[in-house]
Amino acid sequence: MAYGSVDSRFVVFPAGPADAEALAYAHVTSWRETYRGLLPDAYLARMSETAHARRFAHQLLRPGPDDVTLAAADRWGIVGYAQGGPSRRGAPGEAEIATLYLVRAAQGRGLGGRLLRDAARALAEHGARSLVISVLRDNTPARRFYEHLGGEAEPARQEPGPGGGAYWEVAYRWPEIEALF
Repeated sequence: MAYGSVDSRFVVFPAGPADAEALAYAHVTSWRETYRGLLPDAYLARMSETAHARRFAHQLLRPGPDDVTLAAADRWGIVGYAQGGPSRRGAPGEAEIATLYLVRAAQGRGLGGRLLRDAARALAEHGARSLVISVLRDNTPARRFYEHLGGEAEPARQEPGPGGGAYWEVAYRWPEIEALF
């Protein structure tokens, strides 16, 4: 399927604490599939579903007032998610998608775009007028995805990242969040 088409075999819904373990599985699996060669193999191997499940449970039990976590599932369970809230840079009216991940088997079916659009709508309901998401500079499939959805690339910047390294990231911005609806 091409971008923009949606596989109706998936549902997107607000995640809750009971989804923590499934979200952790989707997170660790998608990182290992996506970041091989971009992040240290040792870091990816050390990722713990148990630790990530605790983090998700904590976040979902005590979300910030403008935080959004959406899960995507097929009939077998959760295959991805998106999390967002106010932007890290604190720009007034700007929201940020902090994470958007799908396991490889769920990619290429329109679900990533659906998650991004649904998260943007939810963040707009909390007052966001613009949206930003950051991606590793060398993650070209993700960069093409955000560019296809109209994201405007900002200059690459070096940021601290997983495993103690510094990584080049590119932020994609939608000055008008409604452009994603």
